[in-house]
Amino acid sequence: MALLALAIGSFGIGMTEFVVMGLLPQISADLMPDAWAQDSADAIASTGWLITLYALGVVVGAPTIAASVAKYPRHRVMLALAVALTVGNALTFLMPTFGLVAASRFLAGLPHGAYFGIGALVAADVLGPGKRAQGVAFVLTGLTVANVVGVPVGTSLGQQFGWRVAFVIVAAIFALAALLIALFVPPHAGDPGRTLRAELGVFRVPQVWLTLGIGAIGFGGFFAAYSYIASIVTEVARAPGWVVPLVLVVMGVGMTVGNLLGGRLADIDLRRTLLWGLGGLALVQVLLALTSAWIGPLFVFVFAVGAVSAVLSPSIQTRLMDVAGDNQSIAAALNHSALNIGNATGAALGGAVIAAGFGFVAPVWVGALLAAGGLVIAAASFRADSRGRARGAEVRHGGAGTVPDPAV
Repeated sequence: MALLALAIGSFGIGMTEFVVMGLLPQISADLMPDAWAQDSADAIASTGWLITLYALGVVVGAPTIAASVAKYPRHRVMLALAVALTVGNALTFLMPTFGLVAASRFLAGLPHGAYFGIGALVAADVLGPGKRAQGVAFVLTGLTVANVVGVPVGTSLGQQFGWRVAFVIVAAIFALAALLIALFVPPHAGDPGRTLRAELGVFRVPQVWLTLGIGAIGFGGFFAAYSYIASIVTEVARAPGWVVPLVLVVMGVGMTVGNLLGGRLADIDLRRTLLWGLGGLALVQVLLALTSAWIGPLFVFVFAVGAVSAVLSPSIQTRLMDVAGDNQSIAAALNHSALNIGNATGAALGGAVIAAGFGFVAPVWVGALLAAGGLVIAAASFRADSRGRARGAEVRHGGAGTVPDPAV
């Protein structure tokens, strides 16, 4: 029940983060009616800033909140974060103007990374050594299941009854998660000796920056395509609006399969999982771009994009925990900062190429390039790791009076 409570919260996070992407046309028409009447494509591109601002909230909140609360009992921190997520999403459906809705999306994003990061530590401790990535994947399962059920249902209801209905549902889910966390998550001690300054020491580790780059650039490839999937379905494949939730279900099923598979693969060989996953993400996005005018192949490659991208999430989080040393709380949360830098970057670049007149397929090509960039960073990270280990071995065997360099 404790793990289920945490997963319900991650379900809510998955829904609030991704449901916007399927409702961009409805939000644009409601909050920006003049821009919508003049040029709907430009209005949708501008509304994409709601995705970017939520992602920036995650980027800001993940390290600062996680580092600040590392010393407190984790079960109490999780409850506070669930309550904050409830309030932030309630503001989204209450705010009357685009500017205020945009501000509420930033606020709603602040607790996101800390919730996943600290929740992942709890789950990893429960499952024990040798299954850490599977513990991370379990917490992420709520997010991927949200893409199978929550996002399509929220999108469909938002299309029929107004986009705000989706956020009423999201706020209710977070309220339920807060209740279940209070009832079922047992006491879980923090680290009383940790301070904000000590946790921020993680930024002095070069491998942390490289791993963050893998998430920020490589995973940005997924968000570049996903952010505008509704318009790809209706404007490129010329399918009716009711097909959009079906495409989102297929994407969510792919993400769920990929997440569960990714946890197991990362426990077996994290290095190969990351490298092959990033290369695969670039490839399937090229195939999606080439076939997006036909609804059948679009379904196939949307599933593939969801599956391959989700394989990467447990690997990136586990890699961060491996290279962060004692700074586990902030490292676990920083994964979501990195992924949401990718969210912000992908959505912004995708909107930019649409606004520049390159069409709704252009963000998919941007996504393929970003995934390829992530592959280059991952290769550089592992190459630096190998060189560091080789230098360390040389120092250790170089003579009795030689002292190993701690930086290695």
